[in-house]
Amino acid sequence: MSEWKPICRVDDIPVLGSRRVARPQGMAVAVFRNDQDQVFALLDRCPHKGGPLSQGIVFGTSVACPLHNWTIGLDTGCARAPDEGSTTRFAVKVEDGVVHLDGQELATLALDIQPPVAGPCTRKTACA
Repeated sequence: MSEWKPICRVDDIPVLGSRRVARPQGMAVAVFRNDQDQVFALLDRCPHKGGPLSQGIVFGTSVACPLHNWTIGLDTGCARAPDEGSTTRFAVKVEDGVVHLDGQELATLALDIQPPVAGPCTRKTACA
């Protein structure tokens, strides 16, 4: 049985925008709202180079990664062809204007995925 955690009100998410939800472990989750007031949640990491999807441009049921413009389906977490790969999708429930995420998923999904490392590489083994 799911334990739904209230995250925010739908109106707290900008239209065609997102909010980040920090987790005690693992990377943040990005919660998106499109122009039809549909709400989606994905791990805040593009499958290509780890770009922050929460900073991308939302259109329809997709988000464009801000780093290399990969298009990721908000409903599936999958990259649109010709690109390949996916990011973790989280279940969302909207009830009385409040966005909820599945507490079990927040506590267990994608905990092993590391955030990308920014900056120049200084060690050959770290860059390989």
